[in-house]
Amino acid sequence: MTLNLLFFTVIIRKRKTSTKEYLHQQRIEKLMDEHKNRQITHQRLL
Repeated sequence: MTLNLLFFTVIIRKRKTSTKEYLHQQRIEKLMDEHKNRQITHQRLL
């Protein structure tokens, strides 16, 4: 009789973002919000 066992360990760590990455992400979110607002304004005019 043969017993084969296989174990996996998965480690999930929260990624630490640098200040530069954080500021970049904030800028992207701001630009996306501005773009959405422009789209809404444009749709109302039509």
